[in-house]
Amino acid sequence: MGSKLESAFQAELIEELKAIFPNCFVLKNDPNYRQGIPDLTVMWGTRWAMLECKESAKAPYRPNQEIYLAMAAEQSFSATVYPENKDEVVEALHHFMTRR
Repeated sequence: MGSKLESAFQAELIEELKAIFPNCFVLKNDPNYRQGIPDLTVMWGTRWAMLECKESAKAPYRPNQEIYLAMAAEQSFSATVYPENKDEVVEALHHFMTRR
């Protein structure tokens, strides 16, 4: 389970994503259902993405997280996001979601 810092970061990120992508769905995935599934699924229009939230760039991956991130990247968009790279990831996600 993530730390309190990660939980606060994730909550702020969700609010930011909802502001950037009006009427999007941001779903918190259940790690107990499928170990390693990324924390968030973002759906907007015909596009979707999976985001793994970490409290810092140094936070380790748990089992299967990198596998699911790679699978999502092949099908759509995925990224690991933490406070140090949040702006870059959100910009890349915006570019992906709004491209034609």
